[in-house]
Amino acid sequence: MYDFVIVGAGLYGCSFAYEAKKRGAKCLVVEKRDHIGGNCFTKNVNGINVHWYGAHIFHTKNVDVWNFMRQFCDFNNYINSPIANYKGVLYNLPFNMNTFCKMWPDVITPDDAIRRIDEQRLDYAGISDPANLEEQALKLGGKDIYEKLIKGYSEKQWGKSARDIPAFVLRRLPFRFTFDNNYFNDPYQGIPIGGYTSIFERMLNGIDVRLNEDFLERKSEYMSMADRVLYTGPIDAFYDFCYGPLEYRTIRFEHKLLKGVSNYQGNAVFNFTDKETPYTRVIEHKHFEFKECPDTVVSYEYSESWHKGDEPYYPINNLRNEGLLSKYKLLANDEIKVLFGGRLAEYKYYDMDKIVEGVLNNPVFR
Repeated sequence: MYDFVIVGAGLYGCSFAYEAKKRGAKCLVVEKRDHIGGNCFTKNVNGINVHWYGAHIFHTKNVDVWNFMRQFCDFNNYINSPIANYKGVLYNLPFNMNTFCKMWPDVITPDDAIRRIDEQRLDYAGISDPANLEEQALKLGGKDIYEKLIKGYSEKQWGKSARDIPAFVLRRLPFRFTFDNNYFNDPYQGIPIGGYTSIFERMLNGIDVRLNEDFLERKSEYMSMADRVLYTGPIDAFYDFCYGPLEYRTIRFEHKLLKGVSNYQGNAVFNFTDKETPYTRVIEHKHFEFKECPDTVVSYEYSESWHKGDEPYYPINNLRNEGLLSKYKLLANDEIKVLFGGRLAEYKYYDMDKIVEGVLNNPVFR
């Protein structure tokens, strides 16, 4: 009946479906949720496009990816400039001169900041091979930055002490010695005007879509409906967890419509970096699109332990999971009919532009 059955209506699945249809393929998209867009889905609440599964800010260095996305929407000029709240004291992110001058009032120039950071790093120069995230952060940035901006946030994010988090989680600390709060270095960035959902509607125009359908519950039936299957779900679930489940961290979102509040926090993204605040971030969605309206919507994000059946967000790339993944990859490599793509099928965290790049570079389309 179809050339492709595509499992998952997220960014990978929808981009793949669009490219396949453009080449004359007949596609069916199967999605277990009641909406398209995956975690990029935006829901309109009182005229505000709410990023229902967390903030998604599109950014890329790849002009081909940028031009691909601009087929479906116009982007505004939003620049991600998050604020860190540590016990009521606010710091700019990423680490830059605004951060350093606030943290150390006697720091005025870039040379002052470099000297102060180097002085603090000296206390941990004896750590030649960091054994955990704490040692890695202290070696890279010193005590003040670690304790105020890294420790509490990381422990909430991963649900364990920084001394029990692998050092490779923090490969480097990006210090900027300019007064630049732009989180990304990419030349192309912004938020789609009108929200992300409209992008996926345009991508899937003329393509058959079935919502509220769990592919795995009718796997053999759907496998028989097409010459090829693109699977973007969890790779371990495809094989019925035969080697055991891969582990993730999940996120619980608490969305609140604040009527009569036109501006709750003055910025789209606030990170709460102390351990005592139970949530990791608060997102005020109207600021993504510079929306002027009498109400606002804020979302609180809680990083939590993942259990089988929960929505998977962040892969836990430890030795156990890497070992399991290698076994599942061996099974996937033997598949003739099934393609695997996307963050869940590859058990890898991806920025959105890398997802699109992966689709455009898929051998099927080369």
